[in-house]
Amino acid sequence: MRIRLNNATPVPPFEQIRAQIALHVAAGRLTPGDRLPAIRALAGELDVSTNTVARAYRELITAGIAEAAGRRGTRITAAPPVAHDIAQRSEQIEDAADRFALTARELHVTTDEALEAIIIALRRISNERAD
Repeated sequence: MRIRLNNATPVPPFEQIRAQIALHVAAGRLTPGDRLPAIRALAGELDVSTNTVARAYRELITAGIAEAAGRRGTRITAAPPVAHDIAQRSEQIEDAADRFALTARELHVTTDEALEAIIIALRRISNERAD
């Protein structure tokens, strides 16, 4: 299993790890029962903190893709949810974020301004749906 982090994207490293593992499951490169790399090993390989990898693994566990197996590590669940849907959703979100980031860069918007704009937009849409 190969995971690559892109430091040029605003997507946090834990989300990049989570999404790529979900994609590996969707593609059949990781199958039920397969063990994920140890947190420390993967953190060292990717040059991130162990907390980053641990958060990615927690997200996978919450989504039902992986399960903590105690001393046996973290494994892909026997019946992961429709991994294709999860992987497709991750790709769509990443594509949308990339388009937004490119537009923000073209407009010479700072990272803080771009993040503030997306947070405001998400809240506005959420409030419109609640009405």
